[in-house]
Amino acid sequence: MIARVYKDFDFLAAVHFDDQFMINHYNLNLIMDIITDDEKEQLIAIERIVYFLQNYVESCLFINEKNKKKITAYEKAGLKVLTLPEDPFDQIIGLVLMSKFNAIAENRIIVTETIFGSKLSAQIKFHNYIEQLEEFDHNAWYNNSSLSDNFNKSKIKKDKIVKFDDLEDWNKLGLAWNS
Repeated sequence: MIARVYKDFDFLAAVHFDDQFMINHYNLNLIMDIITDDEKEQLIAIERIVYFLQNYVESCLFINEKNKKKITAYEKAGLKVLTLPEDPFDQIIGLVLMSKFNAIAENRIIVTETIFGSKLSAQIKFHNYIEQLEEFDHNAWYNNSSLSDNFNKSKIKKDKIVKFDDLEDWNKLGLAWNS
């Protein structure tokens, strides 16, 4: 049985836009269809979304993926960087997050719409629909269900040795599907 649920989030993040660094307060409303009848899978799907928001999006920096030098500088400064296919306007951020949430929920829950706004956009809210995601690059980080293919995959070259951060996965977090 499909049910429709709503969940609201508020978070702080930064943006790099027009060669400026700005802190922003965001409001995100998710409208989701629950697809699975398994209540445990429903909870895991929601917890994955909450985990991603709290640990990857909160206090991150949104930046256009074309700004390679700035991305490198922000990463060297220790910031969590989330790259976007365009400049970090609220509408594109909302669509990228919808895409990532759908990827990590793996068809147990489907985010069909987001309503997304921020302080920098004078609290104008963008109502995004799942159909808008068809234009996105299907090989991008936000279409992958794992955490290890996100921005936390930093490589540190030192003495010609490449180290990878201890990558998180859903099993380690207790958020894997039982099947």
